[in-house]
Amino acid sequence: MQQPQDFSAAAVGLSAKLSDKTAKIGIVGLGYVGLPLALACTGAGFGVIGFDIDQAKAEQLNAGQSYIGDVSDDAVAKMRGDNLFEATTDFSRAGEADAVLICVPTPLNKTREPDLSYVEASTRAILPTLREGQLVVLESTTWPGTTEEVVRPILEESGLDCGTQFFLAFSPEREDPGNIDFSTSQIPKVVGGEGAVARELARQLYDAFVVSTVVVSDAKTAEAVKLTENIFRAVNVALVNELKVVYDKMGIDVWEVIEAAKTKPFGYMPFYPGPGLGGHCIPIDPFYLTWKAREHEISTRFIELAGEINNAMPDYVVRKLARALDEKLGVSLSRAKVLVVGLAYKKNVNDLRESPALKVIALLKERGVQVDYMDPFIPEVPDTRNYPDLAGMKRIEPVDSQLANYSAAVIITDHDAVDYQQILKSVPVVVDSRNATSGVDGFEEKIVKA
Repeated sequence: MQQPQDFSAAAVGLSAKLSDKTAKIGIVGLGYVGLPLALACTGAGFGVIGFDIDQAKAEQLNAGQSYIGDVSDDAVAKMRGDNLFEATTDFSRAGEADAVLICVPTPLNKTREPDLSYVEASTRAILPTLREGQLVVLESTTWPGTTEEVVRPILEESGLDCGTQFFLAFSPEREDPGNIDFSTSQIPKVVGGEGAVARELARQLYDAFVVSTVVVSDAKTAEAVKLTENIFRAVNVALVNELKVVYDKMGIDVWEVIEAAKTKPFGYMPFYPGPGLGGHCIPIDPFYLTWKAREHEISTRFIELAGEINNAMPDYVVRKLARALDEKLGVSLSRAKVLVVGLAYKKNVNDLRESPALKVIALLKERGVQVDYMDPFIPEVPDTRNYPDLAGMKRIEPVDSQLANYSAAVIITDHDAVDYQQILKSVPVVVDSRNATSGVDGFEEKIVKA
């Protein structure tokens, strides 16, 4: 690496460790971002210490077992067997790491404002052991300026100088749970630093285990890149969700429209409607920019409108279900028994974060509906932040005689492992919010698109 002229002795030392891969990597947060990141780092030959506040997770990983669908038990066992990975809840060991990567949640609070408590707590957890020659990288999605305005002041409480003694950067995670085509190491990494030295050190770190790095001028630009990616998706999904509602009134199938439109080889990119947005990024991250923009007296009307449309989709699905039960069976929603098909926020994963299925179930229960769910990836509803009353709810098994007991099924997540023909054979009304039944013939009169 061509080093900037203002490389300090601490920077030179860290650069050498990164170059020969003797640097120890610390990863704070061993969830859907942190654990795949650990796999990528160890795959390149780096030793990794994983930090998490959950003792059970640390013990499970140290036993060679994974709790993330995209990371197999064999992969965790290999990291352990190669003596390259260890999980711990002891943050006093953070000083052992030459680079500390923070991968913790950044949710919204009840008033839809950024909740940086996990980022702040993680930064304070590594503060007592911050030492000269360490690189700290925030990967959690947040508003532009967080690295500079929140993380840096906390770390500077150590008395060390940012940019000469310790180094600080931002590199947004780009994980896509369930995507078998792109692992962490195959996705280009955006890198921005607090100063040129931190930027170059972060670039050198990620160059060692990802396909390429995209270097931007500073940390807040890198933070803006991540928000832009997620806002782009949220806005376009909102657009097709609104078109879905409009076209439905006109008797037009939006799915057929999209399939035809995407044959155009330029000027169009397909996005698909659904029952609402899920996951930790798309439903949340746009509002980080909305919140920060208010500080600059700017209204983000486009983003807020997209949020309103997407947040209204679970209610729309429930209204479509109520109408379908009334028109096809003459049954009111409150007297129906409904099966929700798919609980995860997207297909073929066990990730429940911000899943619209939870809101649909909650809305149905508020109306007095007897509700069950089936999902091949989620045997039981865990305790969630927004829907604690649903904790402990267990899935039903797709047995024909049991399926026949339901007035209707509502498809929320289009898992490949679900037998949609079986559901259509057994259940009199099927409300499909994902176009999952498009390949099943002979049951058109039962299907209601939502």
